Amino acid sequence: MPLLQRVGARLGDRWRGLLGTALAGSAVPGTAATLPDDRAEATYHVYDGGGVRATGPALLVRKSLGDRVALSAQYYVDAVSNASIDVVTTASPFKEERIATDFGADWLVGNTTLSLAYNRSEEPDYIAEGVGLDVSTEVYGGMTTVSLGFTRARDLVGQKLAAGWIDRALHWQYRAGVTQILSPRWLVSLNAEAVSDEGYLGSPYRAARVFGAAVPERNPRTRSSRAVKLRSINDTSAIVPRSSFRAEYRYYWDTWDVKAHTTEIGVAKHLGSRYTVEALVRRYSQTQALFYSDNAQAETVFVSRNRQLSSFSTTAVGAKLTATWPGASAGTELRVTGSVERKQFRFSNFTDLRTGRPYAYDANVLQLVVSGSF
Repeated sequence: MPLLQRVGARLGDRWRGLLGTALAGSAVPGTAATLPDDRAEATYHVYDGGGVRATGPALLVRKSLGDRVALSAQYYVDAVSNASIDVVTTASPFKEERIATDFGADWLVGNTTLSLAYNRSEEPDYIAEGVGLDVSTEVYGGMTTVSLGFTRARDLVGQKLAAGWIDRALHWQYRAGVTQILSPRWLVSLNAEAVSDEGYLGSPYRAARVFGAAVPERNPRTRSSRAVKLRSINDTSAIVPRSSFRAEYRYYWDTWDVKAHTTEIGVAKHLGSRYTVEALVRRYSQTQALFYSDNAQAETVFVSRNRQLSSFSTTAVGAKLTATWPGASAGTELRVTGSVERKQFRFSNFTDLRTGRPYAYDANVLQLVVSGSF
């Protein structure tokens, strides 16, 4: 996951927790803001698709210091075996390891929570680090939560067999959101973000094609993007006992002329007092960047054959099973969650040079999480 997204994801955990609590039927208007639960968590993940296999563990510990301060730390490892189409058509497959560390702090003042996050990710030829600040406050008796956030990140870009760093990139992300309790069984949220990137925004290993010949890609050194996301979560127990329904839509656009739509729906069902099963369907589609070309027929200032900048779509289906056991003392529990997701990638104007046909592949994502609150 890109560093900006990881910083934002850690700071967004509190909002997902708030929404999930409301689904469980325990979000009551007028409830005061609270710190995240004390928790230790171990995760093992597997991604396999498109010639890329990434596996590794993640460890998270979160602990409150009194009633107003909570600290967290996370350690994340990715062992990557890369034989993607970009690699096998321009270079040799390779293996590498990525290590990421995250640190966070939450400070509660009345109905306002101040959250700080620091992230660092290291690969043999890439280092990324960032710091984020979020402020959230509950108003109107806890019926509305308003949040503002900012992240500043920096990347150092290297190249195998090249001494030192060849370039760098800077990133700024601004975000705002509103979560509204419409009824004891219905939550909606609206979130917006603006991102500004400056510096080296490509890959030293990726090649473009001009008149059929391979040339180094040339990307602009600036990029600005915007995104808005609307989410609705409903307790649907009146229709199906102990169930919930979630719907999300996100629209993205940037100065490279990429426009993207993401739609996701999910359902959850409690099975007895211990188990919860969830299912989701997600659809993503985007247009190509201005300077993208599968095989350019003219010399231009900028040119790229990065398939992530082409026109493509992704369809994903997933399922999750969670089992929970109460602990020996009040407020403690052990939770085990297993999830699987199947993704289909279909590219409209990125050609597989090995076959001459539009590129397509499927990917599987598996995750096992064991966590305990204390």
